[in-house]
Amino acid sequence: MKKKKYVVVIATYGEVEKLTLRNLWPSSRRIVKVITRQIVKVPKLLIYFIADYRSTRHYIDWRLHNYESTLVGTNRVQTGLVASRLRQSDHPVFSGVDVDVMDAYYFVPPYLEDTLQHLEKEYDGVIVVPMIPVESAFSCGVACQMVSDVYGDRRFEHVRVLNKLWQDSRLHRLYADYLFQRVDRGYVRKGTRTGLVLVIHGTLVRDRAGNPPRVFTGLNETSAFFESMKKVIMSDPRNMFDDVRQGCMNHSAGGQWTSDTIEKALEEFEEEGYDCVVMFPYGFFADNSETEYEAQTLLEKSPIPYKQYIRCINGFPDFAGWLTERIVDELQILSNLQDTFKQLELSKQHA
Repeated sequence: MKKKKYVVVIATYGEVEKLTLRNLWPSSRRIVKVITRQIVKVPKLLIYFIADYRSTRHYIDWRLHNYESTLVGTNRVQTGLVASRLRQSDHPVFSGVDVDVMDAYYFVPPYLEDTLQHLEKEYDGVIVVPMIPVESAFSCGVACQMVSDVYGDRRFEHVRVLNKLWQDSRLHRLYADYLFQRVDRGYVRKGTRTGLVLVIHGTLVRDRAGNPPRVFTGLNETSAFFESMKKVIMSDPRNMFDDVRQGCMNHSAGGQWTSDTIEKALEEFEEEGYDCVVMFPYGFFADNSETEYEAQTLLEKSPIPYKQYIRCINGFPDFAGWLTERIVDELQILSNLQDTFKQLELSKQHA
């Protein structure tokens, strides 16, 4: 029997690797078109102005501080780790399925929608893996919209998008293991009270008119994810933290955003007499300008004397193992689903 041909696409936002205005302009314009316009109405003529202003601001800021994004490079490493794990897997699904693995991005080449258009003609099935744990219209929703644009009604038979990763207790334990392995205990114990800031992207709570947003923001999911992680960390025998706070990274446009910001968490720890703080971006699977530059800068500027930034999960081997398991589950579901569709089609033909 001929094997099905599937492909796994490891997808994330993407940031320019080589810092030039020529590279930043198209990326910023795509961000405004895809993300910002979901929050506020942006006249078409203003898109270029806003995007080019954003590009220029980032270019000057990042150039002055010698910052270069590692997001795309990290996503490539993660893609390679997943591909290696899949090749080593002896799961029964591979008796009927051949699988390729590639990376794609929302805002830099290779663009996800272009990749999907190419894959539609070549592969029997696609597994899209958005590399962020909490769904919203601004994150995983971008991937879902692109899948819908390319595949239409056929997406249910040909595409699976990983979701609800934040609910997986295995991810919670994995995060805890990674965190406690990376904490510099000798350094942290110089303080008398130690706090942990878990960093995640904030989300819109109310629009500018004071109403709930019209798009799915993942607000409840963000809060539930934090509570789950806090419980796992505080109950772990290795725990050395006196408290854990949420640290959201917000935008300014569109209305009221989540109030539990990084700034608020750091200020509260300082006011309560904490002299040591650890920061871990658990809401991102790979470091990017928001984590390793913006969030880390806020940490460094805090007057709290002892502080440690722990990088995102990035290329942690156990993370690649867990993600591969989730992907294999989706491969099996998609294969079973297509077999069912095929049987239904044969039944119709013989009816």
